[in-house]
Amino acid sequence: MSVDVNRAIRTAMQTGKVIIGGKKTIKACENGDAKLVIVSSNCPQEIIEKIKETGVPIFYHVLPGIELGAACGKPFSIAAMAIIDEGDSNILEVLNSG
Repeated sequence: MSVDVNRAIRTAMQTGKVIIGGKKTIKACENGDAKLVIVSSNCPQEIIEKIKETGVPIFYHVLPGIELGAACGKPFSIAAMAIIDEGDSNILEVLNSG
């Protein structure tokens, strides 16, 4: 399952629109732009709580932030990311089926 999720995340980042970072993710949720939020296993609880308040679906990834960043092809840790446009990925289907 994790491999499919990571592949779908990478595809969404390459072909769609994804916002990276806790503060930006919260803002995207509050603005109604986010379709889905992915949080790392070590995402700060206060970020998760603020996202929950917006009602946007949350996927709790098994990877810690540094590994989530690597899965996204980024050389830094990612606590939270918002999918604005899934592009050519099947990220919404993959996460809804799991």
